[in-house]
Amino acid sequence: MRDLFADRDALANRFFNEDCITGARRHIPTGAVDLIITDPPYGIRGDTLDRHYNRDESYVTSGYVEVPAEEYARFSEAWVAEAARILCPGGAIYVVSGYTNLGDILHALKVAGLREVNHLIWKFNFGVYTKLKFISSHYHILYYEKNGGTRTFNTEARVGLLEKDESGGSLNYQDREDVWMINREYKPGRIKNKNELPSALLTKMIQYSSSEGDLVCDLFLGGFSTARVAIGLGRYATGFEISSPIFEAKVSEVMALPSGYLLGEQRQPVIAPRGSRRQPWEENERGRLLERYRTLVGEGLSKKGAIDLLGEEFGRGYWAVWKVLKEGGEVKSRGMKEGGTSSGK
Repeated sequence: MRDLFADRDALANRFFNEDCITGARRHIPTGAVDLIITDPPYGIRGDTLDRHYNRDESYVTSGYVEVPAEEYARFSEAWVAEAARILCPGGAIYVVSGYTNLGDILHALKVAGLREVNHLIWKFNFGVYTKLKFISSHYHILYYEKNGGTRTFNTEARVGLLEKDESGGSLNYQDREDVWMINREYKPGRIKNKNELPSALLTKMIQYSSSEGDLVCDLFLGGFSTARVAIGLGRYATGFEISSPIFEAKVSEVMALPSGYLLGEQRQPVIAPRGSRRQPWEENERGRLLERYRTLVGEGLSKKGAIDLLGEEFGRGYWAVWKVLKEGGEVKSRGMKEGGTSSGK
């Protein structure tokens, strides 16, 4: 039986100047990768983006390799199939995509047998300006998992469940909503790839979906942004870049990065002990619970969903929360958990 830990060790911080499809078959054993984060070519003539956007690309590395539109569906199925193969059971993948060929990638993920966890929206600053239609200022992030194992999701990796903002809202809830507002990074006067994902975006995905020591793979390394952040957060990285000019411009720099160099810069979540279960409710705690429940339901969350979330936020069991809401006149039916609806308000 193959030793997957040895496979991971052999791939730790190794990068390949190769096509990811044939390269993965050659170098990465089945089930060796914990997390994939990748930003494939969009199939929209990305090699001519400077002419479309009037950008100064004097510091942009040459050699960007685009995929012809007529080949995009077949190309997507081929690389996603390799991604599914190399993921360990329970492993996750994030794919960043525009909307032009989004259907091809969604189809490829389905054909590969991967299961959707979330369809996230990344909203950024400075979209593509247009006069006769709405301005496009977001990308899609497809978050999928491979069946057969327990997927890593570090719910309090960034914000504790009981942390609140100034108005009493849950900071954890806000950080885990499926629309992410993260600005692009601009690097004037620095060598960069044509399209690089911001470190804040990559940090969020890596913190929630992997643990220190895990192996993170990027099948389209580009400017090595994923690898740089993964190493900085104490993970190992591997991946592929077909363009020699891009690969040669960045690989030595990334290989020299010390593991964990970004860990000291990360916000430390305040994780409260779970000892509040079975403890009596304080009066001000009851008031905050009732107010928070009304806010969540007012925002469109189902009553069951609101109770589940409040249980996490207040460190209480489902029926403990339900009892306070019943006493406050917010719910009436004890059968709400099973049916998901209530005859109450």
